[in-house]
Amino acid sequence: MSKTKTNPFSNKLTPLLTLSLIAAAFFIGSLYTKVQMLEKDIDSGQNQKQAAAQPQQPTKGVASVDDDPVLGDKDAPVTIIEFSDYECPFCKRHFDETLPKLIQNYVDTGKVKIVFRDLPLSFHDPMATKEAIAANCAGEQGGDAKYFQYHDEIFTRTISNGNGLSENDLTTIAVDTGLNISSFNSCLLDTAQEDEVKKDLVDAGKAGASGTPTFIIGKSTPNGEIDGELLVGAQPYATFEVVIDSLL
Repeated sequence: MSKTKTNPFSNKLTPLLTLSLIAAAFFIGSLYTKVQMLEKDIDSGQNQKQAAAQPQQPTKGVASVDDDPVLGDKDAPVTIIEFSDYECPFCKRHFDETLPKLIQNYVDTGKVKIVFRDLPLSFHDPMATKEAIAANCAGEQGGDAKYFQYHDEIFTRTISNGNGLSENDLTTIAVDTGLNISSFNSCLLDTAQEDEVKKDLVDAGKAGASGTPTFIIGKSTPNGEIDGELLVGAQPYATFEVVIDSLL
Protein backbone atom coordinates (compact mmCIF):
# COMPACT_ATOMS: atom_id res chain seq x y z
CA MET A 1 0.00 0.00 0.00
CA SER A 2 1.37 3.39 -0.96
CA LYS A 3 1.50 6.27 1.57
CA THR A 4 0.85 9.93 0.76
CA LYS A 5 3.97 11.93 1.35
CA THR A 6 3.70 15.23 3.23
CA ASN A 7 5.09 18.21 1.34
CA PRO A 8 7.50 19.94 3.75
CA PHE A 9 7.20 23.18 1.78
CA SER A 10 3.40 23.19 2.31
CA ASN A 11 3.84 22.69 6.05
CA LYS A 12 6.09 25.72 6.25
CA LEU A 13 3.78 27.85 4.09
CA THR A 14 0.62 27.32 6.14
CA PRO A 15 1.75 29.28 9.26
CA LEU A 16 3.03 32.07 7.03
CA LEU A 17 -0.31 32.36 5.27
CA THR A 18 -2.13 32.33 8.59
CA LEU A 19 0.06 35.09 9.96
CA SER A 20 -0.38 37.08 6.76
CA LEU A 21 -4.15 36.77 6.94
CA ILE A 22 -4.16 37.88 10.58
CA ALA A 23 -1.97 40.86 9.77
CA ALA A 24 -4.16 41.79 6.80
CA ALA A 25 -7.32 41.55 8.91
CA PHE A 26 -5.74 43.72 11.60
CA PHE A 27 -4.66 46.29 9.00
CA ILE A 28 -8.11 46.42 7.37
CA GLY A 29 -9.82 46.73 10.77
CA SER A 30 -7.48 49.54 11.79
CA LEU A 31 -8.04 51.32 8.48
CA TYR A 32 -11.83 51.00 8.85
CA THR A 33 -11.68 52.46 12.36
CA LYS A 34 -9.64 55.42 11.14
CA VAL A 35 -12.10 56.07 8.32
CA GLN A 36 -15.01 56.03 10.78
CA MET A 37 -13.22 58.43 13.11
CA LEU A 38 -12.43 60.72 10.20
CA GLU A 39 -16.07 60.71 9.09
CA LYS A 40 -17.19 61.55 12.63
CA ASP A 41 -14.71 64.43 12.78
CA ILE A 42 -15.99 65.74 9.46
CA ASP A 43 -19.65 65.44 10.57
CA SER A 44 -18.84 67.12 13.88
CA GLY A 45 -17.11 69.98 12.10
CA GLN A 46 -20.03 70.42 9.73
CA ASN A 47 -22.52 70.42 12.61
CA GLN A 48 -20.46 73.03 14.44
CA LYS A 49 -20.34 75.20 11.34
CA GLN A 50 -24.11 74.84 10.85
CA ALA A 51 -24.77 75.72 14.49
CA ALA A 52 -22.50 78.74 14.21
CA ALA A 53 -24.29 79.84 11.03
CA GLN A 54 -27.72 79.79 12.68
CA PRO A 55 -28.77 83.13 14.20
CA GLN A 56 -29.02 83.16 17.96
CA GLN A 57 -32.46 83.74 19.45
CA PRO A 58 -32.45 87.10 21.28
CA THR A 59 -33.11 86.93 25.00
CA LYS A 60 -34.28 90.53 25.38
CA GLY A 61 -37.14 92.43 23.81
CA VAL A 62 -38.84 95.80 23.97
CA ALA A 63 -42.52 96.45 23.29
CA SER A 64 -45.30 98.77 24.33
CA VAL A 65 -48.49 97.69 26.05
CA ASP A 66 -50.19 99.99 23.51
CA ASP A 67 -53.92 100.23 24.20
CA ASP A 68 -54.41 96.48 24.26
CA PRO A 69 -56.47 94.54 26.84
CA VAL A 70 -54.99 94.04 30.29
CA LEU A 71 -55.60 91.07 32.56
CA GLY A 72 -55.00 91.90 36.22
CA ASP A 73 -54.16 94.97 38.26
CA LYS A 74 -53.01 97.75 35.94
CA ASP A 75 -50.62 98.91 38.70
CA ALA A 76 -48.96 95.48 39.06
CA PRO A 77 -45.15 95.79 39.35
CA VAL A 78 -44.42 93.28 36.58
CA THR A 79 -45.87 93.18 33.07
CA ILE A 80 -46.09 90.29 30.65
CA ILE A 81 -46.79 91.24 27.04
CA GLU A 82 -48.03 88.22 25.14
CA PHE A 83 -47.98 88.19 21.32
CA SER A 84 -50.30 85.37 20.36
CA ASP A 85 -52.26 83.68 17.59
CA TYR A 86 -55.70 82.24 18.39
CA GLU A 87 -55.15 79.43 15.87
CA CYS A 88 -51.69 78.49 17.12
CA PRO A 89 -51.65 75.09 18.89
CA PHE A 90 -48.73 76.18 21.09
CA CYS A 91 -50.69 79.27 22.15
CA LYS A 92 -53.58 77.00 23.07
CA ARG A 93 -51.19 74.80 25.06
CA HIS A 94 -50.01 77.88 26.97
CA PHE A 95 -53.64 78.81 27.62
CA ASP A 96 -54.48 75.32 28.86
CA GLU A 97 -51.38 74.48 30.90
CA THR A 98 -49.48 77.60 31.99
CA LEU A 99 -51.83 80.58 32.02
CA PRO A 100 -54.06 79.24 34.84
CA LYS A 101 -51.03 78.95 37.15
CA LEU A 102 -49.82 82.42 36.21
CA ILE A 103 -53.25 83.85 36.97
CA GLN A 104 -53.54 82.04 40.30
CA ASN A 105 -50.05 82.82 41.60
CA TYR A 106 -49.24 86.19 40.08
CA VAL A 107 -52.20 87.93 38.43
CA ASP A 108 -54.80 87.36 41.16
CA THR A 109 -52.23 88.33 43.80
CA GLY A 110 -51.59 91.69 42.13
CA LYS A 111 -47.97 90.98 41.24
CA VAL A 112 -48.31 90.68 37.45
CA LYS A 113 -50.52 92.04 34.71
CA ILE A 114 -50.77 90.38 31.31
CA VAL A 115 -51.25 92.42 28.15
CA PHE A 116 -52.55 90.43 25.19
CA ARG A 117 -51.45 91.53 21.72
CA ASP A 118 -52.23 89.88 18.39
CA LEU A 119 -49.76 88.03 16.19
CA PRO A 120 -51.87 86.01 13.72
CA LEU A 121 -49.60 83.95 11.49
CA SER A 122 -50.27 84.07 7.77
CA PHE A 123 -50.65 80.28 7.44
CA HIS A 124 -53.41 80.38 10.09
CA ASP A 125 -55.38 83.05 8.24
CA PRO A 126 -58.02 84.08 7.52
CA MET A 127 -59.48 82.72 10.76
CA ALA A 128 -56.60 83.80 13.02
CA THR A 129 -57.08 87.44 12.05
CA LYS A 130 -60.87 87.16 12.13
CA GLU A 131 -60.74 85.73 15.64
CA ALA A 132 -58.42 88.53 16.75
CA ILE A 133 -60.84 91.10 15.36
CA ALA A 134 -63.82 89.35 16.98
CA ALA A 135 -62.12 89.42 20.40
CA ASN A 136 -61.33 93.12 19.94
CA CYS A 137 -64.98 93.74 19.09
CA ALA A 138 -65.99 92.02 22.31
CA GLY A 139 -63.67 94.42 24.12
CA GLU A 140 -65.27 97.34 22.34
CA GLN A 141 -68.57 96.44 24.00
CA GLY A 142 -67.50 95.31 27.44
CA GLY A 143 -63.96 96.44 28.05
CA ASP A 144 -61.08 94.21 29.10
CA ALA A 145 -63.27 91.86 31.14
CA LYS A 146 -65.47 91.06 28.14
CA TYR A 147 -62.42 90.82 25.90
CA PHE A 148 -60.85 88.10 28.04
CA GLN A 149 -64.17 86.31 28.39
CA TYR A 150 -64.34 86.09 24.59
CA HIS A 151 -60.60 85.30 24.41
CA ASP A 152 -61.07 82.36 26.79
CA GLU A 153 -63.94 80.96 24.76
CA ILE A 154 -61.92 81.06 21.52
CA PHE A 155 -59.02 79.13 23.02
CA THR A 156 -61.35 76.70 24.76
CA ARG A 157 -63.34 75.88 21.63
CA THR A 158 -60.75 76.02 18.82
CA ILE A 159 -58.90 72.94 17.60
CA SER A 160 -56.23 75.28 16.11
CA ASN A 161 -54.09 75.18 12.96
CA GLY A 162 -56.16 77.65 10.96
CA ASN A 163 -59.44 75.76 10.87
CA GLY A 164 -60.30 75.56 14.54
CA LEU A 165 -63.42 77.73 14.29
CA SER A 166 -65.77 79.05 11.64
CA GLU A 167 -67.30 82.51 11.28
CA ASN A 168 -70.56 81.06 12.60
CA ASP A 169 -68.69 79.96 15.71
CA LEU A 170 -67.58 83.55 16.30
CA THR A 171 -71.20 84.65 16.29
CA THR A 172 -72.14 81.79 18.60
CA ILE A 173 -69.46 82.86 21.08
CA ALA A 174 -70.75 86.44 20.87
CA VAL A 175 -74.23 85.23 21.77
CA ASP A 176 -72.96 82.99 24.56
CA THR A 177 -70.95 85.84 26.11
CA GLY A 178 -73.91 88.22 26.04
CA LEU A 179 -72.77 90.63 23.33
CA ASN A 180 -75.11 92.79 21.29
CA ILE A 181 -75.04 90.92 17.98
CA SER A 182 -75.94 93.89 15.80
CA SER A 183 -73.10 95.97 17.24
CA PHE A 184 -70.77 92.99 17.11
CA ASN A 185 -71.43 92.34 13.42
CA SER A 186 -70.92 96.03 12.58
CA CYS A 187 -67.63 96.00 14.45
CA LEU A 188 -66.39 92.98 12.48
CA LEU A 189 -66.66 95.06 9.31
CA ASP A 190 -64.87 98.07 10.74
CA THR A 191 -61.50 98.45 8.99
CA ALA A 192 -60.09 100.12 12.10
CA GLN A 193 -60.18 96.73 13.84
CA GLU A 194 -58.06 95.12 11.14
CA ASP A 195 -55.65 98.08 11.31
CA GLU A 196 -55.28 97.48 15.05
CA VAL A 197 -54.27 93.86 14.41
CA LYS A 198 -51.78 94.95 11.74
CA LYS A 199 -50.23 97.40 14.19
CA ASP A 200 -49.69 94.56 16.65
CA LEU A 201 -48.00 92.57 13.90
CA VAL A 202 -45.56 95.40 13.19
CA ASP A 203 -44.79 95.90 16.88
CA ALA A 204 -44.25 92.16 17.32
CA GLY A 205 -41.63 92.18 14.57
CA LYS A 206 -39.83 95.14 16.12
CA ALA A 207 -39.82 93.38 19.50
CA GLY A 208 -38.14 90.28 18.09
CA ALA A 209 -41.15 87.97 18.18
CA SER A 210 -40.15 85.17 15.79
CA GLY A 211 -43.01 82.79 16.58
CA THR A 212 -46.08 82.33 18.70
CA PRO A 213 -46.56 82.67 21.49
CA THR A 214 -43.86 85.22 22.34
CA PHE A 215 -43.65 86.88 25.75
CA ILE A 216 -41.80 89.96 26.97
CA ILE A 217 -41.55 90.04 30.76
CA GLY A 218 -40.28 93.13 32.52
CA LYS A 219 -40.88 95.69 35.21
CA SER A 220 -43.91 97.89 34.62
CA THR A 221 -43.18 101.45 33.52
CA PRO A 222 -45.21 104.69 33.56
CA ASN A 223 -45.07 104.99 29.75
CA GLY A 224 -46.03 101.36 29.15
CA GLU A 225 -42.84 100.43 27.31
CA ILE A 226 -41.55 97.13 28.61
CA ASP A 227 -37.89 96.25 28.24
CA GLY A 228 -37.51 92.71 29.46
CA GLU A 229 -36.82 89.03 28.98
CA LEU A 230 -37.99 87.50 25.70
CA LEU A 231 -39.52 84.02 25.87
CA VAL A 232 -40.63 82.25 22.70
CA GLY A 233 -42.91 79.22 22.55
CA ALA A 234 -45.10 77.34 25.00
CA GLN A 235 -42.61 77.58 27.84
CA PRO A 236 -43.31 75.67 31.08
CA TYR A 237 -44.62 77.50 34.11
CA ALA A 238 -41.27 77.13 35.89
CA THR A 239 -39.57 79.27 33.23
CA PHE A 240 -42.00 82.13 33.84
CA GLU A 241 -41.65 81.69 37.58
CA VAL A 242 -37.88 82.17 37.48
CA VAL A 243 -38.10 85.34 35.37
CA ILE A 244 -41.00 86.89 37.31
CA ASP A 245 -39.52 86.18 40.75
CA SER A 246 -36.24 87.81 39.70
CA LEU A 247 -38.17 91.03 38.99
CA LEU A 248 -40.23 91.12 42.16
